[in-house]
Amino acid sequence: MNGGTGIEFHLNSRSGLSPYQQLVQQVRHALRLGLLKEGDRLPTVKEVARQMAVNPNTVLKAYRGLEHDGLVAARPGVGTFVTRTLADASLAAHGPLQKELRRWLAEARLAGLGEESIEALFMTTFRTATGEDVA
Repeated sequence: MNGGTGIEFHLNSRSGLSPYQQLVQQVRHALRLGLLKEGDRLPTVKEVARQMAVNPNTVLKAYRGLEHDGLVAARPGVGTFVTRTLADASLAAHGPLQKELRRWLAEARLAGLGEESIEALFMTTFRTATGEDVA
Protein backbone atom coordinates (compact mmCIF):
# COMPACT_ATOMS: atom_id res chain seq x y z
CA MET A 1 0.00 0.00 0.00
CA ASN A 2 1.21 3.49 -0.73
CA GLY A 3 1.40 6.30 1.76
CA GLY A 4 -0.02 4.07 4.49
CA THR A 5 -3.53 4.25 3.04
CA GLY A 6 -5.98 1.68 1.77
CA ILE A 7 -5.47 2.49 -1.90
CA GLU A 8 -3.07 1.36 -4.56
CA PHE A 9 -3.66 2.84 -8.00
CA HIS A 10 -3.45 0.89 -11.24
CA LEU A 11 -4.07 1.73 -14.89
CA ASN A 12 -6.28 -0.44 -17.07
CA SER A 13 -5.64 0.26 -20.74
CA ARG A 14 -8.83 -1.62 -21.70
CA SER A 15 -11.16 0.41 -19.46
CA GLY A 16 -11.88 3.09 -22.05
CA LEU A 17 -11.35 5.73 -19.35
CA SER A 18 -8.50 8.24 -19.33
CA PRO A 19 -5.85 7.91 -16.59
CA TYR A 20 -7.40 10.99 -14.93
CA GLN A 21 -10.87 9.36 -14.89
CA GLN A 22 -9.43 6.07 -13.63
CA LEU A 23 -7.72 7.82 -10.71
CA VAL A 24 -10.91 9.63 -9.71
CA GLN A 25 -12.96 6.43 -10.06
CA GLN A 26 -10.50 4.39 -7.98
CA VAL A 27 -10.54 6.94 -5.14
CA ARG A 28 -14.34 7.10 -5.25
CA HIS A 29 -14.56 3.27 -5.17
CA ALA A 30 -12.16 3.13 -2.20
CA LEU A 31 -14.29 5.75 -0.39
CA ARG A 32 -17.48 3.81 -1.15
CA LEU A 33 -16.01 0.48 0.03
CA GLY A 34 -14.57 1.95 3.22
CA LEU A 35 -10.96 1.31 2.11
CA LEU A 36 -10.30 5.02 2.58
CA LYS A 37 -11.67 6.81 5.62
CA GLU A 38 -11.82 10.42 6.80
CA GLY A 39 -8.36 11.60 7.75
CA ASP A 40 -6.48 9.11 5.54
CA ARG A 41 -3.69 10.63 3.46
CA LEU A 42 -3.66 9.88 -0.26
CA PRO A 43 -0.33 8.91 -1.82
CA THR A 44 1.62 11.97 -2.99
CA VAL A 45 1.29 13.20 -6.55
CA LYS A 46 4.90 12.10 -7.17
CA GLU A 47 4.26 8.60 -5.78
CA VAL A 48 1.18 8.08 -7.94
CA ALA A 49 2.79 9.55 -11.07
CA ARG A 50 5.79 7.25 -10.64
CA GLN A 51 3.70 4.15 -9.82
CA MET A 52 1.28 4.63 -12.73
CA ALA A 53 3.84 6.11 -15.15
CA VAL A 54 1.63 9.13 -15.84
CA ASN A 55 2.28 12.86 -15.91
CA PRO A 56 2.11 14.43 -12.43
CA ASN A 57 -0.35 16.99 -13.85
CA THR A 58 -2.79 14.11 -14.49
CA VAL A 59 -2.64 13.13 -10.81
CA LEU A 60 -2.92 16.76 -9.71
CA LYS A 61 -6.00 17.24 -11.93
CA ALA A 62 -7.64 14.14 -10.41
CA TYR A 63 -6.87 15.27 -6.85
CA ARG A 64 -8.21 18.77 -7.61
CA GLY A 65 -11.40 17.24 -9.05
CA LEU A 66 -11.85 15.18 -5.88
CA GLU A 67 -11.21 18.30 -3.82
CA HIS A 68 -13.83 20.21 -5.83
CA ASP A 69 -16.30 17.40 -5.02
CA GLY A 70 -15.55 17.89 -1.31
CA LEU A 71 -14.03 14.42 -0.88
CA VAL A 72 -10.42 15.41 -0.18
CA ALA A 73 -8.50 18.48 0.94
CA ALA A 74 -4.94 19.43 0.06
CA ARG A 75 -2.73 20.69 2.88
CA PRO A 76 0.32 22.33 1.28
CA GLY A 77 3.54 20.67 2.37
CA VAL A 78 1.65 17.95 4.25
CA GLY A 79 -0.43 16.01 1.70
CA THR A 80 -3.93 15.39 0.43
CA PHE A 81 -6.37 14.00 2.98
CA VAL A 82 -9.80 12.37 2.80
CA THR A 83 -12.44 14.71 4.21
CA ARG A 84 -15.59 12.69 3.46
CA THR A 85 -16.39 9.05 2.85
CA LEU A 86 -18.94 7.61 0.44
CA ALA A 87 -19.51 4.42 2.45
CA ASP A 88 -23.09 3.86 3.59
CA ALA A 89 -25.11 1.46 5.72
CA SER A 90 -24.72 -1.28 3.09
CA LEU A 91 -21.00 -1.57 3.97
CA ALA A 92 -21.76 -4.45 6.38
CA ALA A 93 -23.07 -6.51 3.45
CA HIS A 94 -19.85 -6.08 1.46
CA GLY A 95 -17.87 -8.81 3.29
CA PRO A 96 -20.24 -11.72 2.58
CA LEU A 97 -20.90 -10.48 -0.97
CA GLN A 98 -17.20 -10.15 -1.66
CA LYS A 99 -16.66 -13.70 -0.40
CA GLU A 100 -19.37 -14.96 -2.79
CA LEU A 101 -17.87 -12.98 -5.66
CA ARG A 102 -14.41 -14.43 -4.98
CA ARG A 103 -15.92 -17.92 -5.02
CA TRP A 104 -17.61 -17.12 -8.35
CA LEU A 105 -14.31 -15.79 -9.78
CA ALA A 106 -12.53 -18.99 -8.72
CA GLU A 107 -15.24 -21.07 -10.46
CA ALA A 108 -14.94 -18.94 -13.60
CA ARG A 109 -11.16 -19.49 -13.66
CA LEU A 110 -11.62 -23.23 -13.11
CA ALA A 111 -14.01 -23.22 -16.08
CA GLY A 112 -11.14 -21.84 -18.17
CA LEU A 113 -12.22 -18.21 -18.45
CA GLY A 114 -9.44 -15.65 -18.75
CA GLU A 115 -9.47 -12.19 -17.20
CA GLU A 116 -10.99 -10.49 -20.26
CA SER A 117 -13.72 -13.14 -20.57
CA ILE A 118 -14.58 -12.86 -16.88
CA GLU A 119 -14.75 -9.06 -17.12
CA ALA A 120 -16.90 -9.21 -20.26
CA LEU A 121 -19.26 -11.77 -18.71
CA PHE A 122 -19.61 -9.76 -15.50
CA MET A 123 -20.15 -6.41 -17.22
CA THR A 124 -22.66 -7.81 -19.73
CA THR A 125 -24.60 -9.55 -16.95
CA PHE A 126 -24.42 -6.44 -14.75
CA ARG A 127 -25.75 -4.18 -17.52
CA THR A 128 -28.49 -6.63 -18.44
CA ALA A 129 -29.59 -7.05 -14.82
CA THR A 130 -29.47 -3.30 -14.20
CA GLY A 131 -31.54 -2.71 -17.34
CA GLU A 132 -34.10 -5.29 -16.22
CA ASP A 133 -34.40 -3.69 -12.78
CA VAL A 134 -35.14 -0.30 -14.36
CA ALA A 135 -37.76 -1.65 -16.75
